[in-house]
Amino acid sequence: MSYLEYNVKHVPSGPRKIFYLNWPLAILLASVAAIGFLMLYSVAGGSFSPWAEPQMKRFALGFVLMLIVALVPIWFWRNMAVVAYCISVVLLLAVEFVGVTGMGAQRWIDVGFMRLQPSELMKITLVMLLAAYYDWLPIKKTSRPFWVILPVLMVLFPTFLVLRQPDLGTAILLMTGGGLVMFMAGVHWAYFAAVLAAAGGLVTAVFQSRGTDWQLLKDYQFRRIDTFLDPSTDPLGAGYHITQSKIALGSGGWTGRGFMQGTQSRLNFLPEKHTDFIFTTLAEEFGFVGAFSLLGLYALIIAFCVTSALQNRDRFAALLTLGIATTFFLFFAVNMSMVMGLAPVVGVPLPLVSYGGSAMLILMIGFGLVQSAHVHRPRGAI
Repeated sequence: MSYLEYNVKHVPSGPRKIFYLNWPLAILLASVAAIGFLMLYSVAGGSFSPWAEPQMKRFALGFVLMLIVALVPIWFWRNMAVVAYCISVVLLLAVEFVGVTGMGAQRWIDVGFMRLQPSELMKITLVMLLAAYYDWLPIKKTSRPFWVILPVLMVLFPTFLVLRQPDLGTAILLMTGGGLVMFMAGVHWAYFAAVLAAAGGLVTAVFQSRGTDWQLLKDYQFRRIDTFLDPSTDPLGAGYHITQSKIALGSGGWTGRGFMQGTQSRLNFLPEKHTDFIFTTLAEEFGFVGAFSLLGLYALIIAFCVTSALQNRDRFAALLTLGIATTFFLFFAVNMSMVMGLAPVVGVPLPLVSYGGSAMLILMIGFGLVQSAHVHRPRGAI
């Protein structure tokens, strides 16, 4: 019996699939989202509007979408990988012409009931395409130059489109996430060493280009780098946000000031307190214990995804699961590093906690793919 024949025959079918869902993972996702609702209620001064109530509705919709995606066979999503990637590219191109501008960047498309951010969709569809590519490609060809160039182009093209918006944070996540999927697929480490060396040269070129006609970054992006390196140089200007964020983090102590008692957020010292900097509100109100508890929930989500991937003998399903887990990790790692002053402020939301429509729904669809891979993996021995 071939593997495909075994796979089709030995996976659950019909309504029984609901019992094979990774329910501990679903509960963890709901727990993290509940923390987000709590914090959005707090930053609104004890009100479900304007942030907590819409976020709860979006999560409910996202949870339903996750279940729907999970019940669809994983081989269907493998076949849809190229289509999904192409749709994401078309949407990114559409942003150039019909995109909505917000906070100095053109990143969204208005679809009536919400603003869709195509770059968020690309984070998931890029992982799908790379997983499908390496599932199709014989393992012995994984590190051959020609077969390495193709996935590199798959990563660089959407990254270029996102940089034009401009959205440096998402561009970095796309490149890093794509590179990690390639590494997990078995691409030789020498390629990554060469990329790191080139990145070092690029960083040098970026700093050398400042103030010239060929400047590689926007002025506000350079200010973010300056702020990251030394916030005290402009404490009331570019360094104000990160300085206030650090004050909020430190003032929480071990157990925090108490729910809705954070002075930095209640008195509006924190910037974007309902989106990018919501972690600082959590740390101020619930202290180290609260912040570490959220980090622990995130770690458990990653652990369940990795365990599911290691138990899956389907190459596409395993790479897809690991890729989405990696993308999720990059989300919260970059956001937490950003608000703690360990990384430049690049506008990356805290997954399932920060207020946002596109990020919430697309991330839940991504976890639906993880659930589909888990539900439809063969059980028992061939």
